[in-house]
Amino acid sequence: MTAEFLTLHSRHSTVVLECPPGEAPLWRYWGPRLPDGSTPGQALRGTRPLPSFMLDFDQPLTVLPTFGVGWFGQSALLAHRAGRDFAQAITQCTVEWTTPGSALVLRLTDAVAQLRFDVSMALDAATDVLTLQTSLTNLGDADIDVQWLAAGTLPLPGDAATVRSYAGQHNHEFLLQTDTLGRNQWRRENRRGRTSHDCFPGAVVTTPGSTEHTGLVFGAHLAWSGNHQQTIEWLHDGQYQWQMGEWLAPGEGRLGPGNSLHTPEIIATCSTEGLNGLAANFHAALRARMAWPGGEMRPRPVHLNTWEAFYFDLVPGDVMALADAAAKVGVERFVLDDGWFHRRHHDRAALGDWWPDADKFPHGLGPLVAHVNALGMEFGLWVEPEMVNPDSELFRTYPDWALQIAGRPLITARNQLVLDISRPEAAEYLFAKIDTLLAAHPIRYLKWDHNRDLTTAALAGGMGSAGYRAQVQAVYALMARLRAAHPAVEIESCSGGGGRIDFGILRYTHRVWGSDCIDAMSRVQIQHGFGQFFPPEILGSHIGTAPAHTTGRSQSLAFRAAVALTGHLGVELDVRHLDETTLTALSVWIVCYKNWRDQLHHGRVWRGEAADGLVWQAHGDAQDLLLFVYRCQPTSHRYTPPLRLPMLDATARYQVEQLVPIAGEGAVQSPAPFFTALQDGGVALDGAWLAQAGLPMPRATAETCFIVRLKKVLP
Repeated sequence: MTAEFLTLHSRHSTVVLECPPGEAPLWRYWGPRLPDGSTPGQALRGTRPLPSFMLDFDQPLTVLPTFGVGWFGQSALLAHRAGRDFAQAITQCTVEWTTPGSALVLRLTDAVAQLRFDVSMALDAATDVLTLQTSLTNLGDADIDVQWLAAGTLPLPGDAATVRSYAGQHNHEFLLQTDTLGRNQWRRENRRGRTSHDCFPGAVVTTPGSTEHTGLVFGAHLAWSGNHQQTIEWLHDGQYQWQMGEWLAPGEGRLGPGNSLHTPEIIATCSTEGLNGLAANFHAALRARMAWPGGEMRPRPVHLNTWEAFYFDLVPGDVMALADAAAKVGVERFVLDDGWFHRRHHDRAALGDWWPDADKFPHGLGPLVAHVNALGMEFGLWVEPEMVNPDSELFRTYPDWALQIAGRPLITARNQLVLDISRPEAAEYLFAKIDTLLAAHPIRYLKWDHNRDLTTAALAGGMGSAGYRAQVQAVYALMARLRAAHPAVEIESCSGGGGRIDFGILRYTHRVWGSDCIDAMSRVQIQHGFGQFFPPEILGSHIGTAPAHTTGRSQSLAFRAAVALTGHLGVELDVRHLDETTLTALSVWIVCYKNWRDQLHHGRVWRGEAADGLVWQAHGDAQDLLLFVYRCQPTSHRYTPPLRLPMLDATARYQVEQLVPIAGEGAVQSPAPFFTALQDGGVALDGAWLAQAGLPMPRATAETCFIVRLKKVLP
């Protein structure tokens, strides 16, 4: 029984679809690269005898499974017209290749329900990333209500074993959750109106035997900054389907005749190189998508943020003194955080009144900006445009601009409400205020915060429909408009820390704040999870105070710095009050970052956990690696096992050098001749030995970091 097949190839993966006439294409394969010309040969239905007590027509998994006509699994669409047309089935498929062999659009029509679906699918040759997106158009003459429209449906092999997802909360993001896959449905939903701290819109699926470095793994992420849903479901042929999409609030999916609903994109990939291979694909894909000022990323400037130095208590002389101290230790970007605008003395007032406070800054921000620039630093500014305090000039003038439901009480969080920025007049107000600031001063950076979940999110002053998706689309549009007007400005996405980190917001921003928690021990875990999807150069990672403001724990400056500088390094402490020894040490760490940042931010990243309480990551390539090994727990071994580094070239020799001593208050590295040699010019070792047997690990106290460079020795 012959069939027509569609095949998409990248360097290391392949997609195969089967196209029966008069229906949606069937999923036949998504996995490691197949040879050119390799197809299933036979139509799927011809290879599957029907079991007993079944429909007489086999219904395999399609790119768009639909409800009510024989598919009993999770459907890609749930919709109806006043109770009618609740069942759908594709009656025609037209294939349009947008890039032959790697990208296409499947134009699917349901002539009965009068619907058209455009399923876009692209497999990128350079990154092995599969991008999916679906659009639904109402061809009928009556409204259709859409409850669910999957951005895409993906097949997973029958030996898929576990799903790794990320939960968490404010100050504790990217908390790994590992669930066993079986016949039960696995599902995650977020209805908070933003990406959220507790339900990251992505996951990784492993197969038996996969590790950080080897084995077949699959990953997917929804590029969307609002409500979302993902489901993995066992199918009766022993495989799984994986769906992702926007979670639609009631009424948000209503389409009038001729109107369309467009889903966010799914960014998906598979790798036979384990979790690190998967991360490399995601990193490469995001790097290709980023829209940097000037067209390319410049070296990530060392960043100082004023929040934990002053909180709301800004005094121009003190802020200038902090800028003086920051410049002396090598800071390159100075960011004025919350508290600078009209009557903002605490978190209970003034959000929405985006002009400088006349008491704190009687001459505006100009003198401070000029002072910072004269010190050789860029100036950045904190804003939270999507929010408003009830105690503000804006709310008193336009109370109906806050998201609300008529007859329901206003629900505050952090004493603030959410502005309906889908209202043109609200968006125009915000653009005008921020545009005025950016036009008046050489502000190169905005820290754009979003500090609460959405509630009572009705449009049009509480009288309209749900506005969750409209809010996300409006913030994208506002950011795009500001960037078009001020193309040199970079934007950081902050949302109570890590509450809005996704590929969608990163279309418009250049940095994310991984967590409001800067405790270095907490950050090891947070940044490890972050790195599964996102590259290090966009991660705001700061050297904070000791004790940490969020946990009360203390770590040495050396450990805090070693954790922070593997991202985009920042400083978040009052450097005015550091003693000379600490200032010198901080300056040295900043110099290290500047020397290493090209390698930290352009190479691959490998991550892992090793025996005896070690967590590690390496940056670069097989020619030249920077290795950071964090001792997170006191040793439980007399001799710590060596660390295997399988990414190294087994045919080469490497010069291995410890770049900085293990140091810090109370830090001890026990002596041994090998480690003395590492600090005194290094030792040449075989790559095969390091890959298979491993690099010896020092005996050191907890909360320390062993930093090594492994550079291939030229023949």
